[in-house]
Amino acid sequence: MVGTELVLDIGAVAHGGSCVARTEGRVVFVRHTLPGERVRARVTDGTRTSRFLRADAVEVLSASPQRRTPACPWSGPGRCGGCDWQHTSAAYGRELKTAVVAEQLRRLAGIDWTGEVEAVPGDEDGLRWRTRVELATGPDGRAGFRAHRSHDVIPVEDCVISVPQVRATGIFTERFDAGVTGVDVAVASDGSATAVLLPHRGEVPGVLETVTAGGATLDFEVSARGFWQVHPGAAPTFVDEVLRQLAPRPGERVLDLYCGVGLFTRFLADRVGESGAVLGIEGDERAVADAQPALREVPQARIERSDVRQAGPLVAEHLGDVVDLVVLDPPRTGAGREVVEQITGLRPRAIAYVACDPAALARDLAYAADAGYALTSLRAFDAFPMTHHVECVAILVPAEQG
Repeated sequence: MVGTELVLDIGAVAHGGSCVARTEGRVVFVRHTLPGERVRARVTDGTRTSRFLRADAVEVLSASPQRRTPACPWSGPGRCGGCDWQHTSAAYGRELKTAVVAEQLRRLAGIDWTGEVEAVPGDEDGLRWRTRVELATGPDGRAGFRAHRSHDVIPVEDCVISVPQVRATGIFTERFDAGVTGVDVAVASDGSATAVLLPHRGEVPGVLETVTAGGATLDFEVSARGFWQVHPGAAPTFVDEVLRQLAPRPGERVLDLYCGVGLFTRFLADRVGESGAVLGIEGDERAVADAQPALREVPQARIERSDVRQAGPLVAEHLGDVVDLVVLDPPRTGAGREVVEQITGLRPRAIAYVACDPAALARDLAYAADAGYALTSLRAFDAFPMTHHVECVAILVPAEQG
């Protein structure tokens, strides 16, 4: 049915940046729409026997009052696939994300959440916040972004959600040699930009990131191609929330899973002091190497490279029989039942779960409930304005305490 055009009445928002419509008893996930609209949509994926279809709205027949002209001229059907909600405000985007988080928690974990997705300091109406971008190069040597669910490269002259320093590097106007397949740009806390051409040979340069949270200011050196929160307000916001909710005490023993370059590890180490211990577990070799400079003056903290699922011996060696607190910040797929059961089996007094996907979070919260841990707090943050992505910080305690 690809290419077929349908007139559709748009219903609720769906997880993933689309809204839901129905035709002949089948669900259609329609991008570039808002709830309550009537649109002409072109099918982009699906057959007459598919359980559902995907489509793009190519004409708005009846617009939502929340619709606006996109700030980005490269967004829309068949264009850059990086943003999902350029056709509305960041504030309404947060309302849509709130509905998604609530629906996922209710459907997958049986949790009625009445919170709302909160703005993160550091952007204006969802624009000019992104400090790291990954671009591909097209046949003409120009850099751009992939179209949605496609390998096609859409050349652009700017990215309006990225900080101005990204455009200032000249990557949007340069014509790259045929051997260059892409370019990554990282803008550090001091505003300096580092561009890395791909494929890259040799050592990837590092950038210095400074985070002020929990009453302290700490530096982290991170690979220009490594993982770091791309919103400048995200890292301090998440650290503040985790520290506030867990309230680490001197002498406590803390396990930090999927710890990356040790953002939480380092701040937690200050709270537990030299009488305590913090063990970070991370599978990425470069991240573990990047983490070491920040730990030189904190002997109570260490980061080890390991698959989280196989970290039991390391936990026993470095933390002993008692783990008071756990922090986990897994990839988009979530931690999974096995890891959740291992964590809850340690019987920590509290767990902080930092999640970048509400569906994966909801599934893991259901596993935790089966293991006797109850959700006591969940805050959601708009760390990726104009996209469907949302970050959540959930706090779990033994059910008898909750």
